[in-house]
Amino acid sequence: MFTGIVEEVGSLAAREEAGDAAVLRIRARRVLEDVALGDSISVNGVCLTVTASDGQEWTTDVMGETLRRSSLGALAAGDPVNLERAVAAGGRLGGHVVQGHVDGVGTVLSRTPAEHWEVVRVALPPELARYVVEKGSITVDGVSLTVSALSAADDPEPWFEVSLIPTTLRETTLGGRAPGDPVNLEVDVIAKYVERLLGARS
Repeated sequence: MFTGIVEEVGSLAAREEAGDAAVLRIRARRVLEDVALGDSISVNGVCLTVTASDGQEWTTDVMGETLRRSSLGALAAGDPVNLERAVAAGGRLGGHVVQGHVDGVGTVLSRTPAEHWEVVRVALPPELARYVVEKGSITVDGVSLTVSALSAADDPEPWFEVSLIPTTLRETTLGGRAPGDPVNLEVDVIAKYVERLLGARS
């Protein structure tokens, strides 16, 4: 489990294709301070397993489904990535409950700067729109954010907005995302459980 509070921005050192999968080697510093084989690290919001580490880089296997259902399939050597270690039991839950299971890929539509923050509008797949509510939580490329506005419930091309403070713009990859860029989205898992339970009752 993660909290959506990015610990550092690493970079993709190398990518090796392996048929219907890929092996990624990622440069990092802070998230490798106490890493062990088998640990989980969130990469742009995707939970991945450490298969090797030398203290400066770590390696992970990414299966085909993950490459198809997230933006990791488009990563190239040198690209920056948001990194977060799994939260320790008893640790602070600074963001919200994040599983690292991407629900879909959105697209940055626009960026509107203000004096002390920036509003970013993101298009999301229609099948995810029902899980997004104003003032609710959403994970964008592994970053826990609060929804500040969203499209009408019946909008065929749904979108939501988030307001990014200077720290988020500076300390995550979201500061460099431009209109047209893909972003990984994870909606609040509680909403999905509630929907499932209510469906079972009916």
